[in-house]
Amino acid sequence: MLDGVNESGDDGAVREGGDDQGGAQGLTDRDRAVLAVERRSWRGPGAKERAIREQLGLSPTRYYQFLNALIDDPRALAHDPVTVNRLRRLRDQRRARR
Repeated sequence: MLDGVNESGDDGAVREGGDDQGGAQGLTDRDRAVLAVERRSWRGPGAKERAIREQLGLSPTRYYQFLNALIDDPRALAHDPVTVNRLRRLRDQRRARR
């Protein structure tokens, strides 16, 4: 386990417990909420970070770590292919610039 995420991309603390495990394609409520945040357009970075804290109860840093693992999950791709493919493309572009 590295930085709270195991080899399968799961963060056990996020996926276990009270979250619904039987939802769309096996995604938890939090998984679907994260994808919903990414589907929205935001006026500025401050509004998005505020929504992440208020709606999800995560710090922005932890949110982006969780999101990075989530977009590699085939269940997320099946649930929201447009958003997941857009996020994967953006991540790949950032990696190519490094």
